[in-house]
Amino acid sequence: MEKGGLELPNRYNVAADLLDRNLNAGRGDKVAIHSAGGIVTYKELFQLACGAARTLTELGVRREDRVLIVAFDSPGWVAAFLGAIRMGAVPVPVNPLLQRSEDYDHYIDDSLARVVVVDGASEEKVKAAVGRAADPPPLMRAGQISVEQEIDPAPTRRDDMAFWLYSSGSTGKPKAVVHLQHDIPYTCVTYGEQVLGITERDITFSTTGLFHAYGFGNNLTMPYWVGATTVLHAGRHTPATVLETIEKRRPTLFFSAPTLYNAILNFEGSRDRDLSSIRHCVAAAEALPAEVWRRWKEAYGLTILDGVGSTELLHIYCSNRLDDVRPGSSGKPVPGYELKILDDEGKPVPVGEAGDLYVKGDSALALYWAQHEKTKRSVLGEWFFTGDRYRVDADGFYWFEGRSDDMIKVSGLWASPIEIESALLEHPSVAESAVVGVDVEGFTKIKAFVITRADAAAGDALVSELQEHCKSRLQRYQYPHLIEFVTELPKTVTGKIQRYKLREKEAATARA
Repeated sequence: MEKGGLELPNRYNVAADLLDRNLNAGRGDKVAIHSAGGIVTYKELFQLACGAARTLTELGVRREDRVLIVAFDSPGWVAAFLGAIRMGAVPVPVNPLLQRSEDYDHYIDDSLARVVVVDGASEEKVKAAVGRAADPPPLMRAGQISVEQEIDPAPTRRDDMAFWLYSSGSTGKPKAVVHLQHDIPYTCVTYGEQVLGITERDITFSTTGLFHAYGFGNNLTMPYWVGATTVLHAGRHTPATVLETIEKRRPTLFFSAPTLYNAILNFEGSRDRDLSSIRHCVAAAEALPAEVWRRWKEAYGLTILDGVGSTELLHIYCSNRLDDVRPGSSGKPVPGYELKILDDEGKPVPVGEAGDLYVKGDSALALYWAQHEKTKRSVLGEWFFTGDRYRVDADGFYWFEGRSDDMIKVSGLWASPIEIESALLEHPSVAESAVVGVDVEGFTKIKAFVITRADAAAGDALVSELQEHCKSRLQRYQYPHLIEFVTELPKTVTGKIQRYKLREKEAATARA
């Protein structure tokens, strides 16, 4: 059966493929991982994955049992993930940065986890959550996985369930996105090979963690597919830690989110740092403002390849290329994927008009776990309804207009929060912004939440200045009627602004 330009046999185990291919290619002694704990070669990673498979088996894990992973990026994380798939189980990585123990109750209950993998930073809070579970699963420590010479891979099939990833950034409890064995190689031969051009000579560094689809592809599956080297950093990323890691590890491929690119540009002394090892920069997880793209290019001479992907499609399916880039856009469809934009009646929209984005590609989810109605609304035959609103221009570039529920209708006209935020960011006094629609006496108004730069004076004069700034760059009705100066914005761990939290805050204030 052909998947994305390669033949996969019916019996296929993706974890075995990702490691065995490197041993078979003579890369056993090549560095697979740089981390704070030292280097790990492909042979050592293979043995760690086999050790994880052995330990999981001894803990009673059987085929298709779920293994929850709550840990920071490390060789042990990778070994647990690949070891679980190797022995036929289903790894389920989740965000290790959640603050409350209670935040993990849902994941343990929803996944029916048979084992939970933890590290030193997560063990105590996860242990408390496990103690509240109806059938408490045992804990397995990522840093204490022993080596095993070889464990035969389970005879899984290319269309078997392989792993889950939880969706993020929306209201309600996170939903488990079920992916199959063949989904990973599909992303490797589409985006990895045809857009990134990744090879065994590359060193990858991603500021987005492995539990997230973006970081998972950047810093695990695509590098291992070609035998590249990865740099893993445990904990939160700051401009300082990112710049230090780049100078120390010399990555050739750098992956981050637009918010962090902007934060690095605003970090004192950042323009004097050495980023010369990097050949490609990639952005995803939210739209990259053209102004940030221009400032990054000016500061470092590097082009950021902005793209759009999702947990449901596993990685980026629409992207700019080095030789075909349009700052502010999400680029063009990645080879192997098809996109279409439809109106509310399911009809194609004219070029230049916004509508709902649908995508087709063989890395798409099989279903949302235990979410039958949500699956039916989102998986429509071969097409996936993304929930994003987009327009495509005459040159074939796709432009993000916001989430379907983030779009703001003012006086019967749709306004894109992304466009307004991008315009605000072009003003020298603005460091960050987020725009939502709010109710004012029954009418929808546009409100901007603005973080100013250190040398800017927040006040009525700046409000008027910013409003005129937007009017001069956008349609007249798209300017922010209200502006509130704030010190921080609600974001996901990957830096995506959670506009729904701002809407909820405004609604609660109005009711008070």
